[in-house]
Amino acid sequence: MIQIVLFGLGAGTAAALLFASALSGSVAAMLLPLLASLPILIVALGWSHWAGLIAAATAAACLAVMGLEFVAAFLFGVGLPAWWLGYLALLARPGSTPGAGAHNPEWYPVGRLVLWAACTNAIFVGATLLSLGTDLAGLQSALRSVLDSGLEDALAQQLENPDDAARLIDIMLLFLPGALAACLTLSALLNLWLAGRIVKISARLQRPWPRLSDMRFPSFAPAILGAAVAGSFLPDLIGISVSALAASLMIAHVLLGLAVIHALTIGLSGRGVVLGSVYAAMVVFGWPIRWPLLVVGLLGMSDALFDLRGLIARRRGQPATPPDA
Repeated sequence: MIQIVLFGLGAGTAAALLFASALSGSVAAMLLPLLASLPILIVALGWSHWAGLIAAATAAACLAVMGLEFVAAFLFGVGLPAWWLGYLALLARPGSTPGAGAHNPEWYPVGRLVLWAACTNAIFVGATLLSLGTDLAGLQSALRSVLDSGLEDALAQQLENPDDAARLIDIMLLFLPGALAACLTLSALLNLWLAGRIVKISARLQRPWPRLSDMRFPSFAPAILGAAVAGSFLPDLIGISVSALAASLMIAHVLLGLAVIHALTIGLSGRGVVLGSVYAAMVVFGWPIRWPLLVVGLLGMSDALFDLRGLIARRRGQPATPPDA
């Protein structure tokens, strides 16, 4: 127990320093807050979720002692979501297959961890939007104050019309919540992967390392994504808030689509070329969201709805992994 407390205190201090590093103003330091959940996840996966909870509380306390104003943002945007992911990652139940039991448990599905990361970050972005303003005009005014005023001046010089620059800024602000939610989701999943690798190297990871090709989503996940996409067309602040959920869930289904591609290319002689081409297309043509991400995301949605991997495996005469219920 003492070891859990000590590691939790140390990880919380490191998380607080990473999160507060953005105050230095340098470009490199602005990226360090994205790694703030990493120490919490490491101790949660390696020393139990209690260590992760202590780390989250310690980091919040350190930020409060520093006199910083974004303690709540850290606690609900980084600390508690990281602890929750670490807690879920170590959940297990006795195996349901014949001969499975305490020595062969069923671990919490990776696909559901991805969905939790997407939903928690979308909720955090939506709650942040509500705290900035209660209507679209108030939100745009608050977001404008956060952005550097030099951005609008630079756009005005390029467009030679201040009114066009202002309208372009307003359009960018409409897409900012969704982009932020997607980036935070990817950051949370990257930190979870890094923490898992670090804990695995130290031989403290209790669950076996999952394969990307085995990741599955429950069948209701595409329905939630479809509802979120439809809700993003609602007017004013409601539509903008729901767009954050749509963007984060779309990124989650893109990851599922990549899992499908990894599974379907197993055993192919040109597997490396196919995977390399897919990833290269996503990097080159996939930002902002364009056809490669949309195609891979639709592939993931189709797999969640119709179990594409199971259908193809049965045609090949191979045993199919059951979909996540």
